[in-house]
Amino acid sequence: MATTEHASERTYLSDYRPPDYYIPRVDLVFDLDENKTRVRATLQITRNGVHSRPLVLNGERLILASLNLNGQALGPKQWHADEKTLTLNKVPESFTLIIETIINPAANSELSGLYSSRDTLCTQCEPEGFRRITYFLDRPDVLSVYRVTVRAAKKSYPVLLANGNEIETREDGAMHQAVWDDPHPKPCYLFALVAGQLQCIEDSFRTRSGREVKLRVYARERDLPQCGHAMAALRDAMEWDEKAYGREYDLDQYNIVAVEDFNMGAMENKGLNVFNTKYVLALPATATDHDYRSVSDVIGHEYFHNWSGNRVTLRDWFQLSLKEGFTVFREQQFSAAQGSAGVKRIEDANLVRTQQFREDAGPMAHPVRPESFVEINNFYTLTVYIKGAEVVRMLNRLVGDQTFQQGCALYFDRHDGQAVTTEEFIRSIEAVSKRDLTQFRLWYERPGTPRLLSRGAFDAAQHCYRLQISQAPHETSEADAPLQMPIVTALFDIHGKPLKTLCGDDDEARHEHTLNLTETEQVFVFREVT
Repeated sequence: MATTEHASERTYLSDYRPPDYYIPRVDLVFDLDENKTRVRATLQITRNGVHSRPLVLNGERLILASLNLNGQALGPKQWHADEKTLTLNKVPESFTLIIETIINPAANSELSGLYSSRDTLCTQCEPEGFRRITYFLDRPDVLSVYRVTVRAAKKSYPVLLANGNEIETREDGAMHQAVWDDPHPKPCYLFALVAGQLQCIEDSFRTRSGREVKLRVYARERDLPQCGHAMAALRDAMEWDEKAYGREYDLDQYNIVAVEDFNMGAMENKGLNVFNTKYVLALPATATDHDYRSVSDVIGHEYFHNWSGNRVTLRDWFQLSLKEGFTVFREQQFSAAQGSAGVKRIEDANLVRTQQFREDAGPMAHPVRPESFVEINNFYTLTVYIKGAEVVRMLNRLVGDQTFQQGCALYFDRHDGQAVTTEEFIRSIEAVSKRDLTQFRLWYERPGTPRLLSRGAFDAAQHCYRLQISQAPHETSEADAPLQMPIVTALFDIHGKPLKTLCGDDDEARHEHTLNLTETEQVFVFREVT
């Protein structure tokens, strides 16, 4: 990933290069205190390739208490730290680095990293918050297996949560600790920790392979009666993902936490999803039907990230739509299956037309996969999420449901435990469909909404209907090459009855056809129109 020295500098996709070092294993020990939390990070680090470049770790607003390399304490002359980085100029090919830092959650008003939310300590690490917890290679293509020990006063923080499975608990007078282990490699933006005065409701889910998964939804005690719908939605999402995509949950526990001051809406941290209370709490007396659907949709969205974002993650932040656009599409499919598919599609289309088109037509127009950014937080946009989902929907329509599902299965299986790009996703669909999707890739590169013009003419003598479709790029796009678009088309008689017709290479008449628009201007002929 390209790095910048100053926040005002622009980062370019074209500058990407793999990390100089990897961190395959991370052991973290937290001694929690609202004003002074001590973090001990034990990092197993390996050099990537043959080079002599220094190890440069990201870190912000940290007090460095100690530094130890392979059992030897490092003095100030052996490292250099500034406001953004910690640099070690000479390191072995493979080594253990122990870093002790001190942080102040109560003073973290940006809610990035570990922060205090009333009487709860909580993390938010996407996109670059982990560097406010300890020094690290804070980039999504560095994947690590984590074991986390959390220590705190029982009275202040009776519940201690982190990613993965809880493997040990211990009490020592007024203090207690919990050890959490996540066996699946993940980028540091998916790290999570929550500690506080919380209660939970519990349930379980049996996976299709027969494993029993413990499910918990945590909230303040007064809010527990409002958590039942969220739990039901989680079970529905787990069952749907198994049936629709063949994706099974991979840990023994799945925890959801509702936090009043959580600033991201919801976050898909591995095995420990953190939500704003808005997307967890619902009661018939106070919540509307829309509120209930929102809870179900967001619960599903974050669960679906377990595969589309967590097990297969991003190489760099330019690929944000690879996880968000794809997961929004999966969320939309889930929502349609839970209720009225037609109503859901109308709602989604209205969102695109009334809000995303407006973004695409304005000064903030940008491609689904941006070429550069100054601040990555500014790219959590309707274009990346909603237009990104529509691009995936077009791909599904272009190759067909069954082929698309097979392509997704190949993508998940081929790239499990990897950090990849949109290119790997497209290649997986290409491999199964046997299609060349070179032209389709332009959807990830172009800003703006293309304009279509259609003209139709019926030839009664030939019993055919000719539909001419032309396309023009939006004025925000400088490219002239046409986009590839699947256009679903049906003909109706004067009474509104759908007509069965032949089109293209069809050998069987059907009501609905998917037209493959690939040219600036193209004519499609529907035959046997009577």
